[in-house]
Amino acid sequence: MNQLLLDIENYVFNLFKDNLSLDFTYHNFMHTVKVVEAIKTLSAEEQISTDLREKLLIAGWFHDTGYTKTVQGHEKESANIAKQYLSEHNFDENYINEVQDYILITTLNSVPKNIGEAIVKDADNYHLGQTEYPKISELLRDEIAKICHKEFSDYEWHIENRNFFLNVHHFYTDAAKKHWQKGKEENLIYTQNKIKEIELIGDIPNKYEIKKKKNDKIQQPERGVDTLFRVTLNNHTRLSDIADSKANILLSVNAIVISIALSTLVPKLGSPKNEYLLLPSIVMLLSSVVSIIFAILATKPNVTYESFNEEDLKNKKVNLLFFGNFYQMSLDAYEEAMQELMKDRDYLYNSMTRDLYYLGKVLERKYRLLSITYTIFMIGTILSVLTFAYAMITNVA
Repeated sequence: MNQLLLDIENYVFNLFKDNLSLDFTYHNFMHTVKVVEAIKTLSAEEQISTDLREKLLIAGWFHDTGYTKTVQGHEKESANIAKQYLSEHNFDENYINEVQDYILITTLNSVPKNIGEAIVKDADNYHLGQTEYPKISELLRDEIAKICHKEFSDYEWHIENRNFFLNVHHFYTDAAKKHWQKGKEENLIYTQNKIKEIELIGDIPNKYEIKKKKNDKIQQPERGVDTLFRVTLNNHTRLSDIADSKANILLSVNAIVISIALSTLVPKLGSPKNEYLLLPSIVMLLSSVVSIIFAILATKPNVTYESFNEEDLKNKKVNLLFFGNFYQMSLDAYEEAMQELMKDRDYLYNSMTRDLYYLGKVLERKYRLLSITYTIFMIGTILSVLTFAYAMITNVA
């Protein structure tokens, strides 16, 4: 093997190692190695030139590197990665374009136009004719489930494979037909037998369905917890609104009482004949003023501020859901901290629990002060009426 191909192999290996997710259980470096080996086999059988063989091997090494960037349209990304590498190593444009064409032929449903494209196309589907096909197929199924979040039952998966065998795939080179066509037909028979077996005895739950059921069981309590927090938060918020509304009613009533007293009653107290109204007026005004003070205290925002440092953030001791904690943080720091919060379920639920707890403490203070306000208003109203009645009776007497 020449030095160029060795360098490309090392480059692709490091590219996959550093950038490809481990969830790619099929389209990974091992698959690439197998495709390159298949290209070597087909190239020898088809007796192509050394120059063409080199181009096909380069295309084989690069053909799935696009998965390091994207799944949809990865063939085009693979061609771009190959172009960038070859351009940096001073290959001419025609050579690069030819290599790119051999990479792009691996796109599904593309039809090869020459022997080079046919070799790469057949090599990319070498596994269809292998005895290890069932195991390799499961790797692809696992990858689709993890990367594309699409899961198949055993029956659905075998139907998909049968459709691919019969309606999509063809071997184009004589060498591929010679080496793999018989194996492909055997694998088609295996797939058809699996379909018939499932149709007779029913589809047995596979590991993906079992996993899904387990996840559903795990998620059901989580949904219950989410509902619990949502309902409790709504109840707390509604109770807070009710308390504020009641406090505002008392504020308005007492403000009206004070306004009327100051405009009509107080000016008359200067007259000697109205001195008997002094004590009742003082009681009424005093009870109204005290009621207003407590009503204001009940509606007054009570914000608590926690001091914390970077160490507290790292140890997840800070409630990031409360504005009194995060308002001093920069936007970038807050976004980073919130990302960590959303990744950690226990940290998230702990923050929500603390948030509800302190909201409950605020509610307790509101309703305690509101209760005192109503008590003062009630006692003040009774005393005012009694003192006015006593003053009127004694004045008449």
